[in-house]
Amino acid sequence: MSTPFPFTAVVGQDDLRLALLLNAVSPAVGGVLVRGEKGTAKSTAVRALSALMPEVDVVAGCRFSCAPAAPDPACPDGPHEVGAGVQRPARMVELPVGASEDRLVGALDIERALAEGVKAFEPGLLADAHRGILYVDEVNLLHDHLVDLLLDAAAMGASYVEREGVSVRHAARFLLVGTMNPEEGELRPQLLDRFGLTVEVAASREPDQRVEVVRRRLAYDDDPDGFAARWADEETSVRARIVAARKLLPSVVLGDGALRQIAATCAAFEVDGMRADIVMARTATTLAAWAGRTEVIAEDVRQAALLALPHRRRRNPFDAPGLDEDKLDETLEEFGGGDGSNGSGGSDDSGDSGDEDPDPDGPDGGGGQPPQEGPDGGNDDGSGESSGEVPAQGEPSESGQAPSPGAGEQAPVRAAEPFRTKVLSVPGLGEGAAGRRSRARTEHGRTTGARRPQGALTKLHLAATVQAAAPHQRARGRSGPGLVVRRDDLRQATREGREGNLVLFVVDASGSMAARQRMSAVKGAVLSLLLDAYQRRDKVGLVTFRGSTGEVALPPTSSVDAAAVRLESLPTGGRTPLAAGLLRAHDVLRVERLRDPARRALMVVVTDGRATGGPEPVNLAGRAARLFAADGVASVVVDCESGPVRLGLAGQLAGELGGTAVTLDELRADSIAGLVRDVQGNSRRAA
Repeated sequence: MSTPFPFTAVVGQDDLRLALLLNAVSPAVGGVLVRGEKGTAKSTAVRALSALMPEVDVVAGCRFSCAPAAPDPACPDGPHEVGAGVQRPARMVELPVGASEDRLVGALDIERALAEGVKAFEPGLLADAHRGILYVDEVNLLHDHLVDLLLDAAAMGASYVEREGVSVRHAARFLLVGTMNPEEGELRPQLLDRFGLTVEVAASREPDQRVEVVRRRLAYDDDPDGFAARWADEETSVRARIVAARKLLPSVVLGDGALRQIAATCAAFEVDGMRADIVMARTATTLAAWAGRTEVIAEDVRQAALLALPHRRRRNPFDAPGLDEDKLDETLEEFGGGDGSNGSGGSDDSGDSGDEDPDPDGPDGGGGQPPQEGPDGGNDDGSGESSGEVPAQGEPSESGQAPSPGAGEQAPVRAAEPFRTKVLSVPGLGEGAAGRRSRARTEHGRTTGARRPQGALTKLHLAATVQAAAPHQRARGRSGPGLVVRRDDLRQATREGREGNLVLFVVDASGSMAARQRMSAVKGAVLSLLLDAYQRRDKVGLVTFRGSTGEVALPPTSSVDAAAVRLESLPTGGRTPLAAGLLRAHDVLRVERLRDPARRALMVVVTDGRATGGPEPVNLAGRAARLFAADGVASVVVDCESGPVRLGLAGQLAGELGGTAVTLDELRADSIAGLVRDVQGNSRRAA
């Protein structure tokens, strides 16, 4: 086993290290979600934490790590007698993104359960992680049903496995740590809320600190054991501090003044539910124990808010996590407790200024402050929307001068307020990744039939299994009440649920769409569809066309909010090369079909249907559209044509695509056209 990078040798990242250490002291805090760009020591810090965790006493031979002083009475390997056990290091278990449900929670031997009536249970990763660390790298890419199981186990402290009336329960209390790169997609808000703390990490922009990072990494790669030995004293010191804080934690007093500050802070920031209050209380108490105090002070409450509230402040899926620290300070001051402290004199861990570089050689005394600025770095302040707009073609500017004839590009306009859209789904029955858009054969959903299992049996169809085994009972010599079941009798349940699709937006950004109110409405409609794609767990892509070409503004990705950012900054102007845009979209779908053949595509073309770019633009656009019809790509055209006289070009385009057309008004879920509209067209992967 390779020597892990020492936790105390991680340069900077004080907020990350503090959050991990607080959970090491008290797993009841609720775990940590680490958000940040790649290459910021997220995984390194998490893996290094396992070496600092105190050893645990376990019952010898128990696969579920029962504590010998208080064994789990429902342990599948029990019952255990209270007594002495053995010590072993706390485990760190990694959950792969592609893990199955049985790998996570464990599996029952269905054949033995039916034939012999015994609970033959094979533990999963949740059992391995009991009383240790469960680490999920790229947790935002984990399938929803696995995330639900994972967080339910973390909340209840137990895992339940049920298969056709056979049930097994075992304890599963662990420190849950997830890391993610927001560029690859966000977690759903309700799942974000289940993580106790969230920290944002970013690479330092200080040259000296970056030099130190490189120096230590090279030294570790050259001699891992020697490098770890040089940090052994610091590691031992932090490990001892964790043990001391654990012992002190039950003695920490959360006074009425601090509790009132916690409640007032959560109310001031309008967080949903009461989980934030509870997490803040536990975090503030743990911060006091980590600092060696038996009383919670205002600075503990402040740090707890900075760690526990930012990800609970999101009101919109595209909102970046963050917290107004001025408002936080005002709330704490208004509802200040009797200690009269704002943290400056309560602990030697929290007196450092956030502007000073942390000591790169220190073992992290525990005073790390979360980032002071939002993840956008203050670059997206909206100022370009108010000061950078250019009048539409032919309109005079505020100075009274018309724009020059050669100025074909116009500045971006802000999207209109999003609205709830109709459900646009792909016809037929797919087999793509689990989601919430189109019908598909999935592991979860309503049972529609049975088949012979291909590989390991995961979802037993009991009636079909009994029906298959019943005719052979006499030939198999059945004499008792039990049913004689063979492997060939087992039947897998086939289920129908919903899948996520690739929603490719093809947006007309030409001059014919450039009128401010019109483009604002178009962007609002696309943003509404992006919100819908976010909720339905789709991948999205964005192709735009104007001037003489079409371009891929965003390759297919799970980061729906990245598409929203590209949409917001989309300029307009020039001719309408509709054919070029469609051909570019066709190339994107062709490549994506090779990468992810099971995921079906839905193309959404947002245009007024005009084609003015290149020779014979109308004929060329028609030929390009018929390529999608031949490939069976489901498509819908959002008709952006306005005014009393309509040419109906978008409807003609929809006919060439083999799809359907909807107006901006019909796209709304509350329009009189109906609640659900299936996209017309034949998918070659439809059942």
